[in-house]
Amino acid sequence: MGKAIAGKQRGRSPGRVAALAGAGLVAASLLTACGSDSGLKINLYHAPEDNLQSVVDNCNKAAAGRYEIVYNKLPRGSDGQREQMVRRLAAGDTSLDLLYLDVTWGAEFAEAGWAEEWTGANKEAASKGVLPGPQKTAEWNGKLYAATKNTNVQLLWYDDRLSPSPPKTWDEMISQAQALNAQGKPGNIVFTGAQYEGLVVFYNTLVESFGGHILSEDGKSVVLDDGAIKALALLKKIATSNVTDASLTNSKEDDVRQAFQRGQAGFELNWPFVYAAYAKDKKADLPHFKWTTYPAAEAGKPAKTTIGGANLAVSTYSKHKPQAFEAALCLRNPDNQKFSALKSGVPPTIESVYTDTRPLDAGKPAGPDNPSMDTEYPMRMTILEALKSAAVRPLTPAYQNASTLMSKILSPPSAIDPQATADKLRDQLGDALNSKGVIP
Repeated sequence: MGKAIAGKQRGRSPGRVAALAGAGLVAASLLTACGSDSGLKINLYHAPEDNLQSVVDNCNKAAAGRYEIVYNKLPRGSDGQREQMVRRLAAGDTSLDLLYLDVTWGAEFAEAGWAEEWTGANKEAASKGVLPGPQKTAEWNGKLYAATKNTNVQLLWYDDRLSPSPPKTWDEMISQAQALNAQGKPGNIVFTGAQYEGLVVFYNTLVESFGGHILSEDGKSVVLDDGAIKALALLKKIATSNVTDASLTNSKEDDVRQAFQRGQAGFELNWPFVYAAYAKDKKADLPHFKWTTYPAAEAGKPAKTTIGGANLAVSTYSKHKPQAFEAALCLRNPDNQKFSALKSGVPPTIESVYTDTRPLDAGKPAGPDNPSMDTEYPMRMTILEALKSAAVRPLTPAYQNASTLMSKILSPPSAIDPQATADKLRDQLGDALNSKGVIP
């Protein structure tokens, strides 16, 4: 799960693709290999993403006719994406070569035997320069099963005309929100409180920020420790302090974005896709639209914000594994991660990309048609700061079951009884972890 800066990965116009390619890609492009001379196809199954076809085209040029990557678009919804691949892989479908994996699917696909392990030079190349949080989402039981393609992390968004000094902790933010509301100004806190994955992400951030755990490190047992109970208490406090409204239990990412843009809230907790949307819809107010890292659960301790993103796995049923590994490495190399960040709004997993301020076409001046990380990612260093202390969702093959269960028990947040809710989560999550097989 995770939203892109470009309005859920939509809304960016295509740019100069060849400009971002590294020396190898540029040289390869001169070969004009529009297709595969050998006829070998590498089928990439990936979520819809603006401009990904341009990245695929670059990598096909680099392949110089040895193979051709074919971009097969999965459904827009994550449930539909997963279901299509699960059903085909369960049947041993050999036509799938490269697999798009949401960061919560890695353990499931690895445990089911559908994702090939990355070893040797491929593993080294896939791991080079990757931030620790995103890298962890590609691993299972100490082995690497995917290459990180992009990541994501939520920030706190606010209007500096209302909040010149943004809150550093949740207690500060609740107090500021109450004060703004008392003055007749928009002070509400908006976040993903609907009964779905967004609520689980929100809760996991609070748990990790308190130093707690929902599951054990190996994903085999339920922990629900003191930090997890403190997180339940804070979630209830937020929902019952008159700083949210009745729409909380229906609020998903874009509902949250729209509420803030309409001036119905003072604080927004959301993915960076909101920046491009705000810049488009409220350009005159953009200088006052600010961001900072997530509020801390406890003073003096940085928040551990739950990351999103996507990884690329090679199917164990692929008949062209060497070429599939090579293709995956190309699709997510630093140049292509930079291009995808600037054109599709998906934050990079490779740390060096955040400080690469050259425009896409380094030989020409930066401008609207030749963007750079400076112009398109003004919040990039805040994203990087958040990623360095980020949290991942519980890693378990049964995550789909666990997430559905947690979202149900946590909703509505106002009805939480910290100890009783923890006991209920503990009992039912245990059943979820013991479920047999992979959920279709």
